[in-house]
Amino acid sequence: MSEDSDLTARLGRLKSVPVLVLGDVMLDRFVYGSVDRISPEAPIPIMRIERETAMLGGAGNVLRNLAALGACPLGVAVVGEDAAGWQVRDLAATCLEPVGGRAQLVTDAGRPTTIKERFIAGGQQLLRADREDAGTLGNEVTAAVAEAAVAAVKDAAVVILSDYGKGVLSPPVVEAVLAAAAKRGCPVVVDPKGRDFSRYRGADWVTPNRRELQEASGLPVGDNGAVVAACRRVIDETGIAAVLATRSEQGMTLVQAAEGGEVHHLKAQAREVYDVSGAGDTVVAAFALALGAGLAPAEAASLANAAAAIVVGKLGTAVAQPGEIAQALHASELLEAETKVVDLDSLLEQVGRWRRRGLRIGFTNGCFDLLHPGHVSLLQQAEAACDRLVVGLNSDASVRRLKGDGRPVQSEAARGAVLASLASVSRVVVFSEDTPLSLIEALKPEVLVKGADYRLDQVVGADIVQSYGGRVMLADLTPGQSTTATIKRLSDGQSGGTAVREQR
Repeated sequence: MSEDSDLTARLGRLKSVPVLVLGDVMLDRFVYGSVDRISPEAPIPIMRIERETAMLGGAGNVLRNLAALGACPLGVAVVGEDAAGWQVRDLAATCLEPVGGRAQLVTDAGRPTTIKERFIAGGQQLLRADREDAGTLGNEVTAAVAEAAVAAVKDAAVVILSDYGKGVLSPPVVEAVLAAAAKRGCPVVVDPKGRDFSRYRGADWVTPNRRELQEASGLPVGDNGAVVAACRRVIDETGIAAVLATRSEQGMTLVQAAEGGEVHHLKAQAREVYDVSGAGDTVVAAFALALGAGLAPAEAASLANAAAAIVVGKLGTAVAQPGEIAQALHASELLEAETKVVDLDSLLEQVGRWRRRGLRIGFTNGCFDLLHPGHVSLLQQAEAACDRLVVGLNSDASVRRLKGDGRPVQSEAARGAVLASLASVSRVVVFSEDTPLSLIEALKPEVLVKGADYRLDQVVGADIVQSYGGRVMLADLTPGQSTTATIKRLSDGQSGGTAVREQR
């Protein structure tokens, strides 16, 4: 099964996972209208207001994303004793109650609820106006926030610190929550603010964007190698265990542990970008939720990458629905199938990366002219015996020499595309020789698979694979399946035939 297929199957595991979000909640207002003239008072557009909407922003948008994904969000934040604060409370209840979530919003009468107001005309944002007080919270409010957050940690599978620099995540609050999470073994994911990430020391993950990573590390972040170096410096200097760096059109980079840890570069999924506001909230929500559901970090990052691609294609602070993510992963899987057919150099490079991750490589080969259930069974058995399955595909000229005139029925391009679409197949490589001997010598698979209609001494490359401790496997055959027999039935219009030999 491909990685995207695995992720699609795992989407159901996200449902009802309790996720604590602690941070700066705000009210996002959107004012939509049209512009058809310039003001006579100054060289600025006059906007005719047509409609207004409001939604949860900041840490509130993280809660919205979690609710949309089916999680059970638990929120702790601060609002003012004002109309905007009451609106935030109403929006939070409307968002969270249907999924069993809740938000504890501490009131601070001495400061206003943060409001970000965006004015949009013709699909373009003309202006953003902010109303906020980013000063330090009073001692009484700080203590109330810390108490509520520590209590909520007891019910959470994972904790998100959503830092927008508005004062909620003060050092005493962060330290109290990190200590409570560590005591429970509950992972903490931080969406950071500012240059000093050491204030999150003890967190498991931090999710900076490219600019934030550069500022926190003091290093350039222009290419993959530079980004990895910057991530490792953050890990070394701040005491944070791992980094998921978001890099806009360059995708994401996941780096674990300072020395010898896994590194994954995820390509950005091609989408027309309408609005990047709130994309970071989507990333931290999807990533943390997937971790809380038990997915591996690389799987969680892939899911977050797909979710982020969806929200940047929408206007405003949007959310990604599970159905949309499933569709995106499916589309990515189809695109990946087109790239599974590779040349030998590309194959060996990829195999090297797989082996560095400790994965075992399997290999089988054949003409695969008209794919039938016998082929599918053989490939499934082969895939079950290894971690990544490579299929060697005879070229058209090679098939013609082996099978005679009129073969292959399908071109090598068509045969390769069909094989690549199978979840059991990781890569397809075409070879032009009559046997895959040179391919096996170059690949050095840990597992070599052929059909049980061969004897061990008949399997090309068996001696090579066994010489370095590899395994040769003879897969069970499906009776009555044969490309040659199928072609014969088609040519003479008859049914029947029980040839077995040609399951390759």
